[in-house]
Amino acid sequence: MADDQNRSYDNESYVRSIRETDSEPDFMEETSSEIAEPIRHYDRSDEREGAGGAGFGWTALVLSLLSLFMMPIILGAAGIIVGFIARRRGARTLGAWAIGIGIVSIIVKLFILPFYY
Repeated sequence: MADDQNRSYDNESYVRSIRETDSEPDFMEETSSEIAEPIRHYDRSDEREGAGGAGFGWTALVLSLLSLFMMPIILGAAGIIVGFIARRRGARTLGAWAIGIGIVSIIVKLFILPFYY
């Protein structure tokens, strides 16, 4: 059995003789379920909405509101991107408002303000 560690498909010692009984299966397979971290499912019913992404949500909302007054393309786009990140992290309402205000700011800058200059 000391030779078992060096077994491979190319090695002749792997082939069993007919009279020999071996408890090891005929195939050599390795699985990682023994060393992988188990997937943990948490009950999120008692968590408040947006606890993980509230900081991102407020940041996105501030960026979008600032885009109404200065640099609408840059700050509006930043507010939209951070708003999507906030929505993915759980702050759905703050993220949606930030996305909406950012879109409105960009549309006003591109389509309405050129008529007043």
